[in-house]
Amino acid sequence: MDNIRVGMIGTGGISNLHGDHIAELDYVDIVAVTDPNAESRGNFISKYKLDGAKEFINHNDMLNNVQLDAVIICSPHTLHFEQAMDVMNHGCHVLIEKPMACSKKEAEELIETAEKLGRVLQVSYQRHFDPEFIYIRDAIANGEIGKLTSVTASLYQQWGHGPNNVWRKNPALSGGGMLMDSGSHICDVLLWTTGLKPLDVKAQLEKHNSTVELDSFTAIRFENNVIAALNIVGYAPIWHETYAFCGDKGGIFYDNGKITLHRLREEPITPKLPEKTTNQDKSFFDAILGKHEVKVPGHFAKQVVTLTEMIYEASGYNPMEVETTN
Repeated sequence: MDNIRVGMIGTGGISNLHGDHIAELDYVDIVAVTDPNAESRGNFISKYKLDGAKEFINHNDMLNNVQLDAVIICSPHTLHFEQAMDVMNHGCHVLIEKPMACSKKEAEELIETAEKLGRVLQVSYQRHFDPEFIYIRDAIANGEIGKLTSVTASLYQQWGHGPNNVWRKNPALSGGGMLMDSGSHICDVLLWTTGLKPLDVKAQLEKHNSTVELDSFTAIRFENNVIAALNIVGYAPIWHETYAFCGDKGGIFYDNGKITLHRLREEPITPKLPEKTTNQDKSFFDAILGKHEVKVPGHFAKQVVTLTEMIYEASGYNPMEVETTN
């Protein structure tokens, strides 16, 4: 088979992670890039030595003028749905940066379209490929801490101390604040590691005079009598990510990449982690080639969208309405 021909939509910061991964694959070629910012396009092409790649301002021009097998979407959140629909309707497989979409309705339509057209639809939740979170998921499933009883998940970032004139703080492009953005990864971890469905949420959000919410504190009741606290803090001085998974026989504690397993009345253990074997990009292309199933399918990513929507609704917050009234 010839190399997989890839087009990029969006050449900002996160696109470089995909570029790094693709540079290691000799069976994938980036042949076209789309971004309204000429400097950003040029920097991406230069960094990855894509001398023959075609440049476009609009994604439909790329789809209409270049033969592609797959597209990676790295654009602002509210653009994901339309761009992914266009990509699949042009005969391409699609890897979408998080979040998959900004509403459950959009997510369902993307899934339906992918299934109808036979396209691979994957969402770029990279923690599914990180040894730390693979270990946590397997340990919970294997009963290493007994029956899971509670989870606390927290992420801190410096959003509140940065400029406001960025797309992430423009609801028309972001679809929400830090919960919709970085918080999407933490929602993903909660859902993927536990495999549980949220039944009820109670939330408090605060904008701190920003254009979008910065801080959100959410109490979640999952099935099987598991409760969780989801804390997404954008008004913080540093980046920090922590989790505590407690069960009736022990707990797993994650602190910025360090994992400790605690069992009742035993010394703490630093567990051996599994080897990393793939990433969001390699797994996407290998799914296209039929080497394995889609690792982060639309059906799972829809759960993250649904939980995010539940939290916004529980707090009475609609980012798009806020944009309209301000």
